[in-house]
Amino acid sequence: MFRPAAIVLASLLAVPAVAEEAAAKKESCTYQSQVVAAIQEARKNRVKEQDVPAAIAATNPTWPEQYNNAIPLVTPWVYEQKMRTIRRESLADAWLELCLEQ
Repeated sequence: MFRPAAIVLASLLAVPAVAEEAAAKKESCTYQSQVVAAIQEARKNRVKEQDVPAAIAATNPTWPEQYNNAIPLVTPWVYEQKMRTIRRESLADAWLELCLEQ
């Protein structure tokens, strides 16, 4: 009798941890997608690739500062996309979807 109760208790305690982890992942993916959107906007505005970090910093983004570290990593990916794609598609939505799937 003790074992099933312990298993049930352990599983009940794990549920909030799993929910918190999922919420943290969603929040992180959302911030990442905001970074991608800012880079895409910079590309639409014809900001030179090497000037993207400064251009985004000048907009005072609302995401936590550690997400600025992703800007130099993601910028080349955004800048290699065709302008047709940049104008017509949301890379941020695609990034968010892929991030949440991982």
